[in-house]
Amino acid sequence: MEEAFRALADPSRRKLLDRLREKDGQTLAELCEGLPMTRYGVMKHLRLLEEAHLVVTRREGREKLHFLNSVPIQLIHDRWISKFAKPWVSAMGALKSALEESMPSNLKHVYEVYIKSTPENVWQAITNPEFTRQYFYGTTLQAELKPGSRYTYNNADGGVALSGEILEVQPNRKLVMTFNATHNPESKADRASRVTWEIRPYSGSVLVILTHDDFDGETATYKSVQPGWNPVLSGLKTLLETGAPLEIGTKV
Repeated sequence: MEEAFRALADPSRRKLLDRLREKDGQTLAELCEGLPMTRYGVMKHLRLLEEAHLVVTRREGREKLHFLNSVPIQLIHDRWISKFAKPWVSAMGALKSALEESMPSNLKHVYEVYIKSTPENVWQAITNPEFTRQYFYGTTLQAELKPGSRYTYNNADGGVALSGEILEVQPNRKLVMTFNATHNPESKADRASRVTWEIRPYSGSVLVILTHDDFDGETATYKSVQPGWNPVLSGLKTLLETGAPLEIGTKV
């Protein structure tokens, strides 16, 4: 969290985060447009934001795209703000409030979180219903972990919150599934998008990368999941590192 605080202290870096909040997945050239600093200066700020895990990058062809990773901000919120706000999830809603009318077809959300645990424990937390109930809005994952099978995340009352199809399974490494938010009438009407969990050992800890993509433009699902994933990943980290669940708030 110290790296995040230092990165957020600079107004130029906050400006870059604001630009990614308005339009995620920008190139360096796009981020430089209209800024009163050199290309090198922008690159230096972006490097510091990456080191603080507030920005993540992905290569697409010859382009390097930059994405806002708001999980560290969520962790700050969980630690110092959540006890004063109910429902606390709403405090993160402004992170994705303004999107351009003309959106690219390769829209995606990318998140990274470092967890002091093992790949085996992270995998179990992602796939075991007794674990998901403690950090995934109280829902339990019901799934046969093999490609082509269906899955659901069920609320305590038996209602289906999320559903989809398992696409790829690499135990302790990778899980890919389609995603349909059946709890929301608007999102339910969207074509299923795609969620990819990646688990990578990293210096005695685990790097968890979650990518949500394959949207049909600025859909109801695209607009709703960004603030929704933040408490899930924050809750996953808290549960594995402390053994105690983080209060997520209302069900999905």
